[in-house]
Amino acid sequence: MVDSEKTGISRRQWLCATSGLLAAQALADNTRPADMPAVDYPRATSGDTGVEPGWEARLTVTVGREKADLCGTSDKVIQAAADYVARLGGGTVQVLPGEYRLRNSIFLPSGVRIVGSGLDSVLSKEAAVETTLEANSDWYDQEVTLADASGFEVGDGICLITENPHHGGTDVVKRTLVARSGNRFKLDKALRKNYWVAKTPRALSLFPLITAEYQSRLAIENIALDGNRDNNPFLNGNYSGCIWFQDCDRITLRKVTARNQNGDGISWQIGHDVLVEGCHAHDNAGLGLHPGSGSQRSIIRNNRIERNKIGLFFCWGATYGLAEKNQVLDSGETGISIGHRDNGNLVRENEVRGSGKTGILFREEREGFAPTANRIEGNRIVDNGAEDSAAVDIQGQANGNTLAGNAIRETRAAASRIGIRVGASAKDNSLIDNTIEGFAVAVQDLSKG
Repeated sequence: MVDSEKTGISRRQWLCATSGLLAAQALADNTRPADMPAVDYPRATSGDTGVEPGWEARLTVTVGREKADLCGTSDKVIQAAADYVARLGGGTVQVLPGEYRLRNSIFLPSGVRIVGSGLDSVLSKEAAVETTLEANSDWYDQEVTLADASGFEVGDGICLITENPHHGGTDVVKRTLVARSGNRFKLDKALRKNYWVAKTPRALSLFPLITAEYQSRLAIENIALDGNRDNNPFLNGNYSGCIWFQDCDRITLRKVTARNQNGDGISWQIGHDVLVEGCHAHDNAGLGLHPGSGSQRSIIRNNRIERNKIGLFFCWGATYGLAEKNQVLDSGETGISIGHRDNGNLVRENEVRGSGKTGILFREEREGFAPTANRIEGNRIVDNGAEDSAAVDIQGQANGNTLAGNAIRETRAAASRIGIRVGASAKDNSLIDNTIEGFAVAVQDLSKG
């Protein structure tokens, strides 16, 4: 028996805690031993999502200007097709050639695949409108009052931005306008933040073109997404992108063009087992590809990533990922950036060329949060940075990383350029068999005093 007087725990609390531990143990042990019988004839069984027959055909719904199952050129017709397919267990929405003008995101439900006709199927964002709020809304409210409602319509996706009235930080929420009376609009969900006019909150018609939250088994293939960068304000990749996912898993993005976004091209936050293959992310104001915070086991291969501010950005805690055979070209600042708790990633056989500041950067991070055990192998790192910069820059407390067999070249002029710079606080990083040519200094290792 538990002595509650000594432990301060009642018998009921102890029983609850014990049952929770037993349940956790049961889940931990719920793995199939190697000698379990193989599932050689899978069947569709109610509630069984772990094993599914390999069906030769699933439902496909076509969307287009004409001669399609659903005709139209807006986000509403594509959304209707996605919801219909999801209701019947999943399948494909085929977007026929044409330009589709979006006033809101396409929200992907689990099990839905969007497939286009290459560059002939273009989802474009309408020009943004912006105004302030003219009435206070508290965190529990599900409505806002706009100072100028011209340009806003029921069904629009919006972004609400304000200074937090308590700590001075920035609060951002994304919502859909679902009803209207004059300048008052009902939202699809409550605000959950305080939007008080004293802090000059703003409403902007900003949104990702395709998005999902808490969904799985998603695919987007062979389609072009255009963010209309010149006519939309900047919104960073923690909230948006041509494609933006949050808390999703088992995603395939193949042969997608993500371009001209005033923000990120493709961003996935806490996204697991994401495959990005054969895509073209170009001319985005933020990050080309953004494996976001907490993302596990991303595979990023054979993509062309060019003329973005940063080409490939491993965010916080992006781990056990593979980036291979990508072309990362003409990034405004950095080609490939690795930082906060980004551990165990393999970056190999990529071409990183023409970055404005640094080809590959291990970002400044304090001890306990620095990137560890990443392997940078067999990459071609050519003509990156200004005359006084490093092609590969290992900053902060980065430790236990390996650079092996990379070809690091400078063909413009040696000037004051450095091939690899290892910062003073970095430790236990290995440089193995790298070819470094054309620099004033091949390796500057400040960690050795």
